[in-house]
Amino acid sequence: MMLRKWTAADVARKVIENKELFILDVRNADAFEEWKIEGHHFQYLNIPYFELLDGVEEILPQIPTNMDVLVVCAKEGSSIMVAEMLSEAGREVGYLEGGMKAWSMHIEPIKVGELAGGGELYQFVRLGKGCLSYMAISEGEAAIIDAVRFTDVFTTFAEEKGVAIKHVLDTHLHADHISGGRHIASQTGASYYLPPKDAEEVVFDYTPLTDGLTIQLGASRIEVGALYSPGHTIGSTSFVIDEQYLLTGDILFIDSIGRPDLAGLAEDWVADLRETLYSRYRKLADGLIVLPAHFMILDELNNDGTVAKRLGDLFEENHGLNVEDEDVFRSMVTDNLPPQPNAYQEIRQVNMGKITPSHEEQTEMEIGPNRCAVR
Repeated sequence: MMLRKWTAADVARKVIENKELFILDVRNADAFEEWKIEGHHFQYLNIPYFELLDGVEEILPQIPTNMDVLVVCAKEGSSIMVAEMLSEAGREVGYLEGGMKAWSMHIEPIKVGELAGGGELYQFVRLGKGCLSYMAISEGEAAIIDAVRFTDVFTTFAEEKGVAIKHVLDTHLHADHISGGRHIASQTGASYYLPPKDAEEVVFDYTPLTDGLTIQLGASRIEVGALYSPGHTIGSTSFVIDEQYLLTGDILFIDSIGRPDLAGLAEDWVADLRETLYSRYRKLADGLIVLPAHFMILDELNNDGTVAKRLGDLFEENHGLNVEDEDVFRSMVTDNLPPQPNAYQEIRQVNMGKITPSHEEQTEMEIGPNRCAVR
């Protein structure tokens, strides 16, 4: 039988459209347990490929014949080998081109909604890493917020839309993924904005994101005013676009809140985090649509694949926004933190411009799940 080669985009459509898929993951058990391709209707079997070197006959009864079957490994080589063995045994299977490495890098642009003057707002969903980037478009101009390092995704999308990238913003100095912000700005001549309190060690020029700043984008307004929102980092800044959308960076997620410890200052920053979530955000309109920079679990995705929810709904449903006792809140965000993101100290150094790793090294730095939230 012919082997089907699946792209990461093919798998992404299965996730977003809530389709069934059976995944035979042939990586080691610890790699599978830490990080796998997730879908609402996905089924899994994890058997390391070296256990299958003598044949796949024993696992055939566990491989369904009534749904698509995808074999996955780290970089594709082992999955091709196992998929070929299954095919020779008469099973119709496919393998993931580029493996989990490709899955980590795939980005899916999805329209979130309309902006003033016929403008549009897009969310770029990096399903394998949980990263969310944004592009606001209005009257031939574009602004990009929290871009990941795959700059061509954004520049190509802007070209397809016939818009010029004028502004590139990062809500904070990221620690779990490498930002593409300043590189997009240098490629396009756009202004690159960064919160100055996060930028004290950066070695490149930037435009400070300061309270009261309003960025005009065609007919749309990106308001930074009064939304300095420290807690995840000391410089974390939120934006309101067209009085409709609240971009929260890594301060507030759909199902959780940001962790305050990635610069080693959890005890110092926990009060800032609470002030932002329980005071600053409470003064905003309930109808604002929250658009975070990350998601943690698949349940945070809406039916169309976007990650977005009304602020008022989050005040009712998000546990991190409903801890009345300050001591309990402090304990929650300092005592029960998940493991640090992979290579987060080095990633911060990259985002400061202090080190410039190769493409391969950057890929290795970012491998693994997103860990920006308090559990």
